[in-house]
Amino acid sequence: MSRHVAIVTDSTAYLPQETMERHHIVAVPLTVVLGDRALEEGTEISARSVAVALQKRRPVTTSRPSPELFAETYRRIADSGADAIVSLHLSGEFSGTYDAAVLAAREAPVPVRVVDTGMVAMALGFCALAAAETTEAGGGADEAVAAAEKRAASTSAYFYVDTLDYLRRGGRIGAAQALFGSALAVKPLLQLTGGRIELLEKVRTASKAIARLEEIVVERAGSGRVDVAVHHLAAAERAAALAERLRARVPGLADLHVSEVGAVIGAHTGPGLLGAVVSPR
Repeated sequence: MSRHVAIVTDSTAYLPQETMERHHIVAVPLTVVLGDRALEEGTEISARSVAVALQKRRPVTTSRPSPELFAETYRRIADSGADAIVSLHLSGEFSGTYDAAVLAAREAPVPVRVVDTGMVAMALGFCALAAAETTEAGGGADEAVAAAEKRAASTSAYFYVDTLDYLRRGGRIGAAQALFGSALAVKPLLQLTGGRIELLEKVRTASKAIARLEEIVVERAGSGRVDVAVHHLAAAERAAALAERLRARVPGLADLHVSEVGAVIGAHTGPGLLGAVVSPR
């Protein structure tokens, strides 16, 4: 019989609460700083509040969880009976969350495997689910890490933003930064590559960009079993319409998740975000 292995992730995984409860996944919250107030993502601030603040050009920044918060989480999980912990987090290119978890893991009362998945949003969420399902099937920490890493390697994330301004301000656009000078003339499609946000294509209008996003997802999904997530920020109608079209066009669709991103990702992308995650099983 394998030891009890607990799965930890962070609040940017954007897993549905019922899914986290069903699989006993624990999420450590990142922080959004709105003006002079530091607020925990998921409990103290909503994505919609961030969208409104950005539209009013109020200062919004984000910060990682503290090592102390991770240490407290690991101790609590160990006290509840876990013999080992697998801690899966968003790309280290975006946040110091992974580094904070590594610091806390050194003093944890049980072994902790910390993984930089290179993912974010449901691309990270699918990795956490893969790890949880592996432990539920009797796998140990090594097997859970392998399952998460395998899922990360096969998962793709694409997204459209109305403007690159928010990504530019936060220093999150990498090679796509060169596009900023002409951002008003094009609508960019971006992708997550090597843990970074990179420019995928330039499209002339929002409608054409969203249509192209749909085509890319359908092509990437192919005909095998695949999970898909559609994310948005203050663009619920766009997201619902895209999800319905994908439901009809992806033959091997297993699970389809539609959700608004949380405050942390919203702070860096701005209102109008429409994203899609494709994760083969």
